[in-house]
Amino acid sequence: MVFLNREAEIAALDGLADDRGGLAVAWGRRRIGKTRLLLEWCSRAGGLYTTADQSGPETQRAYLARAIADVLPGFADVTYPDWERLLTRLASDAAARGFRGPIVFDELPYLVSASPELPSVLQRWIDHDARRAGLIVALAGSSQRMMQGLVLAADAPLYGRARALIDLAPLLPRHLTMALGVRGVPLIEHWTAWGGVPRYWELAAGTTGPAPERIVALALDPLGPLFSEPERLLLEESPPAGEVRPLLDAIGAGAHRLSEIAGRLARPATSLSRPLDRLVGMGLVRRETPYGEPARGGKRSIYRISDPFLRLWFRVVAPNRAALIAGSRASRRATLAPHWEPLVAQAWEDLCRQAGSATTRGALARLGPWRPALRYWRGDEPEWDLVADAVEGTRTLLGEAWFSRRPVTRAALEREARRLAARPTPPPTAGRHIVRALFVPLLQKGVARRIGDVHLVSLAEML
Repeated sequence: MVFLNREAEIAALDGLADDRGGLAVAWGRRRIGKTRLLLEWCSRAGGLYTTADQSGPETQRAYLARAIADVLPGFADVTYPDWERLLTRLASDAAARGFRGPIVFDELPYLVSASPELPSVLQRWIDHDARRAGLIVALAGSSQRMMQGLVLAADAPLYGRARALIDLAPLLPRHLTMALGVRGVPLIEHWTAWGGVPRYWELAAGTTGPAPERIVALALDPLGPLFSEPERLLLEESPPAGEVRPLLDAIGAGAHRLSEIAGRLARPATSLSRPLDRLVGMGLVRRETPYGEPARGGKRSIYRISDPFLRLWFRVVAPNRAALIAGSRASRRATLAPHWEPLVAQAWEDLCRQAGSATTRGALARLGPWRPALRYWRGDEPEWDLVADAVEGTRTLLGEAWFSRRPVTRAALEREARRLAARPTPPPTAGRHIVRALFVPLLQKGVARRIGDVHLVSLAEML
């Protein structure tokens, strides 16, 4: 698959190519494209890419020395008894040959797990030898907790050293058009299936047919590459995260409140804060707090699986593994069928929150810009799919995500707009100027972009 987006990340990395050199630190959940980004950068800049594995320290140093020897001949001719001597020689040989990098150390958590002293060694090396040599160095890893712990905490060994900090996010929905050639409702369906994870897009590009058929082939078939994907994700963490799997099962099955999750697992709620925090840190689960409540300590907060593919997997694959293994392609389609439309509707709602308030076209954009959108729910009060305050002023955007496979007619839009205009606004918006919006994938030709006080926003405007 072609290298998509990541222009901002490449620019941040290229910014190190001045006389000072410096350190970049990159992290993000697995399959998100860190390795592809770093390989692309190294290829463009003529740098050195290395990656660690879970072998012992002596073997790790030997493998690393062989990789370095590709650009610094003779580097692997000796054995390095510790990391300090390897790194010291790396800086001196690079300076002697006029090589400044970039030098990428990928999967750093594997090295740190085997050699806990390495962060302190790296700190001294970055501060002295690497700086004198003007080296451009990047550290990367998928264990977000460990990577952030190395650079973000005030007492972290590398705190304040990095000139570029890159928290790699999923790709945007609009890039699905280039990756898979889809637009309109098929784009929403493929977002439902794969989210913004490049590796899943790459696998989907190797198959044919609509999104449900590709899901059956890749994820519901026991021989498919994604049939056991969540288990691999958890085992590949450093340290392995198998203990959080029951929480994912509970959330995927519909337990979203802390008390519900604890009840499903027959565990006290107080014992779940650490594993839930780990899942949030891994980018697999998000904690949602309704609009108008503090982000921390909100009593009505809920937990949801944030990645669309994992949401689908825990809804469809996890509870039906035996039937999927014993079944046929037709029976696997039948297993997916009752879950597919609700999953698409939920993905559309998420997409509207993610992209709708950030739209750069139409009247809604001119009334913004808007802060990141939240949901609103409280007791028996009407729920709102999207609530976002304007960055400046007293405007608040209230939105409804309405999924339809066909272009929506004006008559249907007028009925929905009247209903939306009559819906009571959330109490926390009292005193603010309300902007109402209805988000639909497709509009019939000729339909105005506003009915009464309700703005109409299509998928094309959002993307």
